[in-house]
Amino acid sequence: MAKARSVFFCQNCGFESSKWMGQCPGCREWNTFAEEPKMITKKATAGAARRETAQPLALSQIEMSTTTRMSTGIGELDRVLGGGIVQGSLVLVGGDPGIGKSTLLLQVCRNLSQAGKRVLYISGEESLQQIRMRAQRMGEFTDQLMILCETNLEDIREAITKTAPEIVIIDSIQTMYNEDVTSAPGSVSQVRESTGVLLQIAKGMNISIFIVGHVTKEGVVAGPRVLEHMVDTVLYFEGDRHAAYRVLRGVKNRFGSTNEIGVFEMRESGLAEVPNPSEYMLEGKPEGASGSVVACTMEGTRPVLLEVQALVCKTNLAFPRRTAAGTDLNRVNLLMAVLEKRAGLGLSSCDAYVNIAGGIRMNEPALDLGIILAIASSMKDQPIDEKTIAFGEVGLSGEVRSVSMAEQRVREAKRLGFDTVILPEACKRQAARVKEIRLVGVKNVREAIRAIV
Repeated sequence: MAKARSVFFCQNCGFESSKWMGQCPGCREWNTFAEEPKMITKKATAGAARRETAQPLALSQIEMSTTTRMSTGIGELDRVLGGGIVQGSLVLVGGDPGIGKSTLLLQVCRNLSQAGKRVLYISGEESLQQIRMRAQRMGEFTDQLMILCETNLEDIREAITKTAPEIVIIDSIQTMYNEDVTSAPGSVSQVRESTGVLLQIAKGMNISIFIVGHVTKEGVVAGPRVLEHMVDTVLYFEGDRHAAYRVLRGVKNRFGSTNEIGVFEMRESGLAEVPNPSEYMLEGKPEGASGSVVACTMEGTRPVLLEVQALVCKTNLAFPRRTAAGTDLNRVNLLMAVLEKRAGLGLSSCDAYVNIAGGIRMNEPALDLGIILAIASSMKDQPIDEKTIAFGEVGLSGEVRSVSMAEQRVREAKRLGFDTVILPEACKRQAARVKEIRLVGVKNVREAIRAIV
């Protein structure tokens, strides 16, 4: 028998409390606690049959087996997954509404079904007719793809057992419910328990399962934080849903790197890969304009070139206005203080606006030198040569510090037609392996500014 009592869950992070609290101790959010019933089962009696327990093994006794990966047919997605889909894995895909989660997964279903894989797409938000209408825009589908509109996990388990698919798509986890949990679908208890059931199915039946998760206004997956700990891989869609591009970023991956990104462009027929995001980010760069410089950042093993823009103008306000889009505002304020103290630029009476063109968000320290040069260029109204790129970390003493993978950054700049690279002096020796490109090594911000004027 089971008896029920009420507990309070934070709808933002999943913190559990026996009483209601105004502020959550876990995430510090206000008015997020909701009352839900909690089931407590009695302990098994002493006479009950005990199941056979697993025996521990020495590390040398464990047999190694090569993990085979299944290609999704989308190179950018395979890159973020670490090379493809691992059999028996549980993948969580999150993102804002309308950004393309369901579209991308339906394209994966099409590619896998055409490759002869048996795929089951389970939707709790759309009808069969809606899915068919969306699929018609993407191309031809084979009969290897099966569609099911259901939210009851017991019925879903039976359907998976009968059809024996290799890939299952759950869209979305917030609509699924477990009959053993009395709270409403989408609640903390339901999301946690439903994910636990899907995890058992994935590991027990050796089926790869993709879960679509809604996000909160802060941009994290709605539901308890333990949800991200339960799954094998967590992927986030970034970018404005009204913009043409989308960035798929892996924030957790038990089978690969968590620093890789995949770039997609939204088209009428679905999401199209952008295999060369550097060219895509630099489209429309102004010519002969001050306050614009190309910087290089690393996302995993991929160098990405992007445009850093700055606008500095005099202000009549007592407190100058500082704005940053695409990078950390506190980092911009720190770099402006370094410019004023170490380079003698009078920025204390100026408004400053810094933007990473294209809407992408980057926080790598190698962007520091690009931000410094863009601000100095706008302050002096001195354009920077459009065939010049810069990268390097800037310290509080004004020194330009070395960054990793300098050679790969310079090779990418050469491939895209740039002829001058402003980089830390400490990285010049490593980058000198790349021929036919001019390297300008700088030790501090004063030398960097002199290199552009």
